[in-house]
Amino acid sequence: MTSTLAIVVSLAALMYLAYRGVTVLLLAPLMGALAVLLSGDAAWLLPIYTSTFMTALSGYVLQYLPIFLLGSLFGQLMADSGAANTLARWIVRSVGERHAIVTVVLACALLTYGGVSLFVVAFAIYPVAVNLFQTAGIPKRLIPATIALGAFTFTMTALPGTPAIQNAIPIPFFGTNVFAAPGLGLLASLAMFSGGIWWLRRRAAAAQARGEGYGAAEEAQAADPAEPGEDARWSLMPVPLALLPLLLVVGINALFTYVVFPGVDFSFMAERFAEVEPQKIVGLWAIIIALAAACATLVVLRLGKWSDLKATVNKGVFGFMLPLFNTASEVGYGAVIAGLAGFAIIRDAVLNVSPGNPLISEAVAMNVLAGITGSSSGGLSIALQTLGADYLRMAEQAGISPELMHRVAVMAAGGMDTLPHCGAIITLLAICKLTHRQSYGDIAAVTMLFPLPALAMVIALGTWFGSF
Repeated sequence: MTSTLAIVVSLAALMYLAYRGVTVLLLAPLMGALAVLLSGDAAWLLPIYTSTFMTALSGYVLQYLPIFLLGSLFGQLMADSGAANTLARWIVRSVGERHAIVTVVLACALLTYGGVSLFVVAFAIYPVAVNLFQTAGIPKRLIPATIALGAFTFTMTALPGTPAIQNAIPIPFFGTNVFAAPGLGLLASLAMFSGGIWWLRRRAAAAQARGEGYGAAEEAQAADPAEPGEDARWSLMPVPLALLPLLLVVGINALFTYVVFPGVDFSFMAERFAEVEPQKIVGLWAIIIALAAACATLVVLRLGKWSDLKATVNKGVFGFMLPLFNTASEVGYGAVIAGLAGFAIIRDAVLNVSPGNPLISEAVAMNVLAGITGSSSGGLSIALQTLGADYLRMAEQAGISPELMHRVAVMAAGGMDTLPHCGAIITLLAICKLTHRQSYGDIAAVTMLFPLPALAMVIALGTWFGSF
């Protein structure tokens, strides 16, 4: 009982201090140490740190470093080449300025589904959103929720094939790929998109009925200094070329997942890599190849037109480190917690939420841990590191497809992850120069109010009809 209470205190402290802005790189080992001390295992503190925390952290880095690195580099190349801005403005022209909310959501969705990181998308789309919302007379306070709907919801967790790290994490645990349960993912995406658009339009209409415009006069006239719209280099990127790298990410991924790797006999690996299970790793290989090819294509397409290619590459490469090590530190923390005696009680409670349907138990575990850590990737990683083998065993016993377990896990991690202490939300509000009080209510609505029912729908349909 004492050990279980220690875990609860540690988790509460982690959530509170993360909300206060303390970095997870420091919090994770400190809160893990706090849990160990309160559990009465002080003598084991240093061995647990070196052999449990650091082993789990380094294992996560070893497995996912290429995806974080290539994803960050690709996002920076898309931003600095002008491709991201070109595509955003193309969508504005195609959809029309009158549909400002739909335009911003679609622009964010296209970029994130194509492999551009959430933060790069937020920086790239914010200036476009400012212009559109000013013209349409929609309150600025709705911009963060609009960006969040396009970048933090269905394209991150539900759309089949999305290269988001959240969609890659379950692959080695379930032996799946990023296209797992495509039909269910598409239905869930449609539900999230439709519900979020309905909410935002309703909120915008209510604000306009009250006579509320974009915002203060000085804000309405203040162009974002980072907006690249006046830079001549953006006009040099034709739309087909800007779209090509995104198509390559999805297309090459699908090609290797469904055509190339299924036709390869991996028995030759047994001689030198006997411990590797190809069916549990080829999904990651496909993403790595797709992102690498897209990065190389972008560099070649813009040869001679980069303002400073070396600076772009360096910024993209350096930019992956903090997200990777933040998540890896949370994984290390989860490994420490999982090694404490009190975790057995928590594990059994979670696994027994719905003994006959592991999908429900999995959804609860992912949501709770993502909410506590304020990170979908962190919560998902902790849950699968500690409970992944149990869920796979339960799924096999219940006759549930690993692909369905994959999709439910990813969608569940994208449910409660956007509580106020979420780092992505804090960054988004900083980009938009707004506060939690001004915008968080609408962010919560589009990132939780509709994704959670969509998750319930997927669980219900998957239970009745299986994975499709």
